[in-house]
Amino acid sequence: MDDPDLILRNGRFVTPEGVVEGDLGVRAGRIASVGVAAGTAPEVDAQGRWVMPGGVDVHAHVEQMSGMGLMNADTWESASRSAAMGGTTTVVAFAAQAKGQGLARTVDDYTARARRGAAIDHAFHMIVSDPAVADFEADLARLVGQGHRSIKLFTTYNIRLDDGQILRLMQLARDLDALVCVHAETDAILTEAKARLLAQGRTAPRDHAASHPPMAEVEAVARMCRFAEYTGARVMLFHISTAEGADVVRRAQARGVPVMAETCPHYLFMDETVLDRPGLEGAKWMCSPPQRTPADQAALWAALTDGTLSVVSSDHAPYRHDASGKLSAGPQARFDQIANGLPGLETRLPLMFDAMMRPDGLGPEAFARLTATAPATAHGLPGKGAIAPGMDADLVIWDADRAVTYGADDLHDNVGYNPWHGHRVTGWPVHVLLRGRTVMRDGVYHGAPGAGRWVSRIKGQS
Repeated sequence: MDDPDLILRNGRFVTPEGVVEGDLGVRAGRIASVGVAAGTAPEVDAQGRWVMPGGVDVHAHVEQMSGMGLMNADTWESASRSAAMGGTTTVVAFAAQAKGQGLARTVDDYTARARRGAAIDHAFHMIVSDPAVADFEADLARLVGQGHRSIKLFTTYNIRLDDGQILRLMQLARDLDALVCVHAETDAILTEAKARLLAQGRTAPRDHAASHPPMAEVEAVARMCRFAEYTGARVMLFHISTAEGADVVRRAQARGVPVMAETCPHYLFMDETVLDRPGLEGAKWMCSPPQRTPADQAALWAALTDGTLSVVSSDHAPYRHDASGKLSAGPQARFDQIANGLPGLETRLPLMFDAMMRPDGLGPEAFARLTATAPATAHGLPGKGAIAPGMDADLVIWDADRAVTYGADDLHDNVGYNPWHGHRVTGWPVHVLLRGRTVMRDGVYHGAPGAGRWVSRIKGQS
């Protein structure tokens, strides 16, 4: 066996089989050995610290036009920088089909953007907004065959699909062994709630939560579970935010429905009171679905514990708090005129590490599983998400004792504010490697635009 070309010494490596203390060898960008590594290669002293798999964030909006016609704030260069600074080495973003545009052209356009700027590894979910365009089904089959193995659809907003279109897409995905990812909120409920609030003169960001009542999520999640049950399609329900939504998923899984679900840090650590700020300040925290209640937070943690929710993603949706983003409709904007989304690529892992590595937390194995292994497995990212021989050497060394209080604008994206301002975390990524190459060390970014690779995906597993 060839000697390694890099050795990590004195680490506590979190593997799918448990914690292994010792050394790790890297050869040609892949993990060659875990536990013992011999040779004269350059060394990195992990100093007895936790070494986790590089974060896998399977829900991030990068260099993407929103349904409101706004380009989000991050380029692939800035998103890669932010992700790496927070310990994430692989991102699945979106290739968003515009109405009337062919799916193949959509994917080509987004691929070109990532090829120019991505400094970390990446893949795409194909957002389908117009399945009636010419050659749609042939393009879909070809793209899935090429390794673009997931479809994203919406049940609300101006890019929503009707039930017949959703059923047809699920049937196609089933036959192609592709994954269907869903933003599940019922449009009719959202439309009614918004109209009622506006009629009452309730237009502030604080009213955004009431415009997305929990029932909108619960009804749509239940319907998508039944559609998955009927078609046999594998479905991933994005950003579950409510106790009831999680329970619907739990009951569907108990019936054997091939449905998985994720949640996000802003549902685990924030509640709807973050929106209750003067003027339009609360717009910084507006996302959809909105943050809920402490009871919902507790239920989501329980669902992570029992496996109902198997992934924690960021839903990074970066908009500046100015006329280019959140405030594009002006200083008197109503809640329904404000772009929804929070930056989260950089903060997801430190927030979760802090919570899960406490004495009463879920522990290091669960942290690695929820933030790297399970996302990579569910979304079919070969070589990603785990520390094991043959896997990509995507590794993060954590200083478990370092405490950091987030500042007002200390992230490395293009958003200009940090929604976690004032939040204190203990545990910090100090060295991040992508395929054995350093992309961040001691707070200094070493990534290079275009150095990230597109990952051709295989069929995922629940």
